Amino acid sequence: MNIVFDLGAVVFRWEPATLVREHFPSEAGTNAQADHLAKLIFGQADWRAFDQGELDCAVVVERTAARLALERAALRAMIEAIPAHLQAIESTRLVLDELRSLRDRTGGFRLFYLSNMPAPIARGLECQQPVLTAFDGGIFSGDVHCIKPQPAIFELLCTRYHLEPSLNIFIDDSLPNVEAARRLGWRAIHHVEPDRLAQLLAEATGLPMRVRAN
Repeated sequence: MNIVFDLGAVVFRWEPATLVREHFPSEAGTNAQADHLAKLIFGQADWRAFDQGELDCAVVVERTAARLALERAALRAMIEAIPAHLQAIESTRLVLDELRSLRDRTGGFRLFYLSNMPAPIARGLECQQPVLTAFDGGIFSGDVHCIKPQPAIFELLCTRYHLEPSLNIFIDDSLPNVEAARRLGWRAIHHVEPDRLAQLLAEATGLPMRVRAN
């Protein structure tokens, strides 16, 4: 059995509007303005190409700054701050600690990650976040030039680590990604209730998880 985690908004908090407010206080003075600007930065084709390793950071900064009339140095600083922003979600960190302990004591399963993330941000995250040591391996989209929900990135994880699709349990906050995994024969959990993750994993895997609730 293999348990495969998405990272952003599953293992690590991902709050793009917060980042935007911190780095562009004039343009994002209200919550609505911050949400809107975050969508214009992170929800567009250039950022997706950055995620996929098709554009480098300098090009993304130049194009995004020109498109949105943003200060280039502030935009670059915001992108460089993302690894530090991606702090572990406490409830998921506890689940990972428990899974790592179970794996190390009893075996029978492995832990992987599958994340849409640009390579420079992934390198920063690897340096700063020890929680990644819980995993037996994983893939960042920016390293392999394919991206969820494309089938190729799911298939690459299986090929690289010799995983049987029917033995994979995938956890992601994106419904399109969950549906893509299921079409490939994976089981999947749509991660919309973080405090129920231990319970849902216990139900999906049969592992003796301690169910935590508020």
